[in-house]
Order: sequence, then structure tokens, then C-alpha cells
Amino acid sequence: MAYDFDLFVIGAGPGGIATARRAAQYGVKVAVAEFDRLGGTSVNRGCIPKKLMVYASRFASHVQEAAGYGWTFEPGKFDWATMIEAVNHEVTRLNGIYQSMIDQAEVALYQGHARLADFHTIDVAGQTVTAEKILIAVGGTPSKPNIPGIDLAITSDQIFSLPQQPKRMVILGGGYIGCEFACVLNALGTEVTQIIRRDNILRGFDQDIRTEVQDAMIRHGIRIVQDELVSLEKHDQGLRVNLKNNTMVLTDVVGLAALGRKPRLDHLGLENTRVEVENGAIVVDAHNQTAESNIYAVGDCTNRIKLTPVAINEGCTFADTHYGGERRVMSRDNIPSAVFTTPEVATVGLTETQAMEKYGEAAIKVYRTRFRPIYYTLPQLEEKTLMKLIVHVQTDKILGAHMVGDSAAEIIQGVAIAVKMGATKAGFDATVGIHPSSAEEFLTLR
Repeated sequence: MAYDFDLFVIGAGPGGIATARRAAQYGVKVAVAEFDRLGGTSVNRGCIPKKLMVYASRFASHVQEAAGYGWTFEPGKFDWATMIEAVNHEVTRLNGIYQSMIDQAEVALYQGHARLADFHTIDVAGQTVTAEKILIAVGGTPSKPNIPGIDLAITSDQIFSLPQQPKRMVILGGGYIGCEFACVLNALGTEVTQIIRRDNILRGFDQDIRTEVQDAMIRHGIRIVQDELVSLEKHDQGLRVNLKNNTMVLTDVVGLAALGRKPRLDHLGLENTRVEVENGAIVVDAHNQTAESNIYAVGDCTNRIKLTPVAINEGCTFADTHYGGERRVMSRDNIPSAVFTTPEVATVGLTETQAMEKYGEAAIKVYRTRFRPIYYTLPQLEEKTLMKLIVHVQTDKILGAHMVGDSAAEIIQGVAIAVKMGATKAGFDATVGIHPSSAEEFLTLR
């Protein structure tokens, strides 16, 4: 049977665009459908605009720290509208770059909602096309709990379009999105209360990391409350947040719901195929193939790791395998990640708990250090950096590396290469450090 396209990609986020471009490089006929702006969550409502806001939030502390080095500055003034405009201008510029990428790769772009009519047929805004293979890369969307008044809260997607900075903000959830925005808004001058259901933020991260970051956030002025949201309602002083333990918090008219994300599968037409969905996510195998032999899925819509670089790698692996003559399987071991809180978090490999569960407590050795970086000595600030290595005793291999502190993401990115290549503690010990730097402390742990 002749198809309109060799490959049809549903979703033009990082994973979808990477797949389409790589496949097109191999000479296949490719199309991509997107109902929203190009670039997906990462470019439009996630990684990029959030990181720009993180940068903006840190200038006030830089001014305070500069005083310890002899600098004097006039009191500064932050303008929320200027920042939001600049951030959104950069997002628009990146949208244009993604458009250029598609054009240069000669990938056909269909603008509109794509729906699967069957396992080879796609309906895009009333237009029907066929494809030999289909790849789903629709990403995710913020979750909201089903409680009274939840529509009064905004999601993390909407914070980038707030016309005014809230004086008070309640953030619901202790995941990385909630923690990042709590730190950003707090540093910009908003009074932040973060509601978490457990005793620590950042579930799934190493316990030492969780404790270190939470203590720092509280020290920086964020109020963290362990409780459970019951309802939201309008109040003459703004918005009333009612909690389970018969307490309430008053905040501005704006509240931020940051309770995770779910795959964006609504109206996708999966019921017209044999694609399986489990716990709200598309089920795929090691090759990102669904239960329908010609339909694949990558990124946040699957039951895999939900990170932008993972989606990109999955997409490129798919294209290389099916169109480049290179049979590849993506390894999901030792994938690094970062949380752009203040202080910053970065990690690769197993947590201490995971290592003990896998190998036994006696089979691992933990090295850790906590110190004040030299940068903070003259300003006389008690900002700390925490570094931690988890080592397998028998093989001396590093099972996990974790850090809280300035430039954690940049440092762990380098460490991750070593861990991925099977680095040992002896290898770290034999490496000469760069002095003076925080990163060298990973090489001196005893």
C-alpha cells in the first residue's frame, strides 16, 4: 500500500522535532502535526522560560554578596512585566528556530489537533493523511486534583503569562516544578507558602539532598507546610486555601497548582488502535514500540523517564534504527537530572536507599562532604554545598553522585560522563582537581 508519508509524528516538542529531523536526514518522507506553538512544553512553558526566570531571581542575592567584596550599589528595583516580556520574546525567537529546523529538513508541518482514525490514518483538523509508521510525542499537561475550587488555581504553564507579580503565592506540591517556582518567586520578593503532603520535598531524590534543599529553602524565607489541600475559595482578602488539618492560608487571587504532569492523551484517538495505556501513559517496549506494531511513542506521554533530553535521545534512536540502518537501544541507566532550586540540585545514578536495596547495606560505602564555598566567605553568608558519592565496595564503581549547591547541574553533567563510563572511586581519587573550585571536592572525598 502507498502511504502519504513514511513517518508521521504527532507533536512538535523536542522529542517530536528531533525524530522528524533525524528521519528526514535519511531521506524518508516525514510530516509532523502540532496544535500549539512549536517546541512543546520545554521551550514554551517549561525548561527554557523557567531557567530564564531562575537567572532573573538570583540577581538580588548577587548584589548582597557583592557588598562583601567591596561593591556598593544603589537599591535596585525589579519589574515583573519587563522580565515576563523578555522571557516570552525569547520563547518566540526559539519558536522561529524550530520552524527553521522543520523547513530546512523539508518536513511537512500540519497545524492542528491530530487524531488517529486507525493505525495508519491520521485526521488533522479535518484533513486525512496516511503513514507507514506513526510516532506519538504529544508530551504532558499539568495535573489538577479534583477538589472544590481548584479552577481558582493556575497551573505552572500559566505563570509565564501572569501580568503582575503576586505579593503572596501558595504553591501546591513538593515536586521539582513546585520547588523551582517557590524559589524563583521567593527570591523575586513574593511571600511564598508551599504545601506538601509528605515531610520532605523532592520525593525520589536522595534523602540527604531532600533535607539539605528543604532546610535551605526555609532559611531563605519560604514557608513549607506539611498538610493536604481540601478546597479553594474566594475571600475578601484574596484566595482562601483550606487544608485538611483545619487550617487555612490566605494568598493573592493567584494560586499555583504544581502537582505533577500527566500525558496529553485526550482526543488522540488511541481507542481506534491497539495502543495500550496504563496509569494514564502509553505503554512502550525498549524500542519505544507500542502494542500496535507500526506506532511508536517517545517522551512524556509514555511510561518512561520524563525528561527533555530523554525524549530527544529516544527520538533519534528510533530514527537511526528504522531509517539509518543502525540498530540502537537507548540505555536508561545513569541518566543525570537537575532541579533549579536555590540552592541547585543535580544527581546521577542511584540514591543511597536505592543502592542499599539493590546491593545490601554492607555492599556500599557512602562518601559525603558539606562545606561553605569560598565565594561566600567574604560576604559571611552560611550558604552550604553538599556532595555525595555512593560506591560499590566490591567493584569500587561509583553507583551514584549527588550535589546541592552553586552550579550543581554544570558539575554533575561532567561527573555523569565518568559514571556512565564506569568510573571507580580510585579513578576519582587519582584525578587532579582544579583549585580552588567546589568541583574538586568530588575528588578528595575520604
